[in-house]
Amino acid sequence: MTKDQKVQLVEELSQKLAACDYFYIVNSATMTVDEVNKFRKACFASGIEYQVVKNTLIAKALDKLESDTDYSELKDNALKGMSGIMFSAESGAAPAKVLKDYQKDMPKDRKIPALKAASIDGGLYVGEQHLEALTAVKSKAELIGDIVGLLQSPAKNVVSALQSSGQTLSGLLKTLEEKGE
Repeated sequence: MTKDQKVQLVEELSQKLAACDYFYIVNSATMTVDEVNKFRKACFASGIEYQVVKNTLIAKALDKLESDTDYSELKDNALKGMSGIMFSAESGAAPAKVLKDYQKDMPKDRKIPALKAASIDGGLYVGEQHLEALTAVKSKAELIGDIVGLLQSPAKNVVSALQSSGQTLSGLLKTLEEKGE
């Protein structure tokens, strides 16, 4: 790869990192070509882009980002060995779910690809121990849906209470009327 190609790749990578609120760096060191291809297909099926990139190029792309996030911990701890990047535009949990599902199909002694680090809305999570928690991260649309549901819930309760008390009252009046006849 020539220097110009590397510069262009760093530029493209930094643009992707800036455009995506969610990216994961995974260890792909011991994966076979067949395993990498299956993993790419699993990512593609979930709307995630997976790309294998040299660590130095990832570090340079992170340096080019104009962000409030300090990526030094990520660069110091996660950018070792072979790395791949998973980009997700929609959900912070989708890459974690793909990783977890893919790891289920692997033998117990091979937890690959392993999570090295993740960046979710500027928050950094370094290490495989965060994978379980990252699968529970809700997307922005899911959070908005939850909030709307919570806001509608009290109104629905009031309406149903009024309707049920009205039915109870009319039932009581009918019973009294029947007894009076």
